[in-house]
Amino acid sequence: MHCETIASRSSLYQWEIGLHRHDSFFQLLYIRNGSGDALLRGETLPFRPPCVALVPPGISHGFRFSRDVDGMVITVVADQLRLTSGLSRRSADWLASPRLVVLDPEASDTSYLAETFSRILEEFDGRHRGRNDLIEAHLVSVLLLLRRAAVPQGGEETRDVNQMRVEALEDLIGRHFREQLPAEAYAKLLNVSPTHLNRIVREVTGLSTHDLVMARVIDEARRALVFTPNSIQRIADNLGFSDAAYFSRCFRKRTGLTPREYREMEREKLRQVESAR
Repeated sequence: MHCETIASRSSLYQWEIGLHRHDSFFQLLYIRNGSGDALLRGETLPFRPPCVALVPPGISHGFRFSRDVDGMVITVVADQLRLTSGLSRRSADWLASPRLVVLDPEASDTSYLAETFSRILEEFDGRHRGRNDLIEAHLVSVLLLLRRAAVPQGGEETRDVNQMRVEALEDLIGRHFREQLPAEAYAKLLNVSPTHLNRIVREVTGLSTHDLVMARVIDEARRALVFTPNSIQRIADNLGFSDAAYFSRCFRKRTGLTPREYREMEREKLRQVESAR
């Protein structure tokens, strides 16, 4: 990821960023104070600080800022966003559309978000040991709190029993995916039959239970390939694969790339972000 103040970049362009798009990057712009507007999908949205603009990849966007703007922009490699955040599938899907989230200045979550954004910038600039893990943890908090602010309880989403079961399954997968448990084991933990669980999962996500488990495993593999120096053999061992060759086959089946090819490609994207700083 890359992180900088809005002023440090926009001041170079007379405080106006023209329409452009990023095919590989997701951006969050946090505006604490100041004014301006965001152009997202042809719609002009005025900033009402404190607020956060979320810009998924492939979306044309532009910004205009006042000279007293106080805020920051975080750029994340889009393919890493869900695995970095550990979001549930529904939370991750929520990030697929551009939006401007206006925050309640009196809410405790807003104060926490302000502090968390500041910590992300400090960790990014400080380059201290363990900064990647801390930044990932802070980013989880930011994304989940933003979704809570944009979709309050009882708001546009009404969870049914099946959705709640799938979320419970995703929580279990998050705790046990390294153990390579079969679908039957998860069904037992949820006190339903494997057939019933598979039907529910397919209805809510379009995937089988096994596919949902493997999606979480591959997400973690992608994270480890990009953000750790571990060898492919060690990553395979940590994820419960019997050998690196089997891991590579599973990874390629779901990504179209070998683990080595994926690591090289994504690290090159990260170098591009860093060089743009």
